[in-house]
Amino acid sequence: MNTPDAIHLTSLVDSIVPSLELTDFDADRRLLELPGRSLLIFTSTGCASCRWARRELPQMALGVDRLCWVDAAENGGLVQRYGVFHLPSLFLIEEGQFLGALHAPLRLAELTDALSQARRRLPEELP
Repeated sequence: MNTPDAIHLTSLVDSIVPSLELTDFDADRRLLELPGRSLLIFTSTGCASCRWARRELPQMALGVDRLCWVDAAENGGLVQRYGVFHLPSLFLIEEGQFLGALHAPLRLAELTDALSQARRRLPEELP
């Protein structure tokens, strides 16, 4: 039987990009310092779609340099600042600049298109 922790560990082993866990305490500093593109993903262990995302997204060639995971249940400050209303919620950060939310099904083609659209937006400061 797979527990959420076992699924998480499996996804990290199979990942084609690095994965980081961020919290209310370190997210801003790390997102500002990280070079390249970071896909910020809010999830929760009780959410079936979130468990699927944790298992599948690390295996997709999304054109990002890393996946940054936030446990929404444990990091209410980030949830509030980013305006997270549903899980999983995805946001693109590039070179420390906020490019906004991705609104797409969790499938490679749709996510790739949403990432491309986000990269054309004017960058903003992190929320």
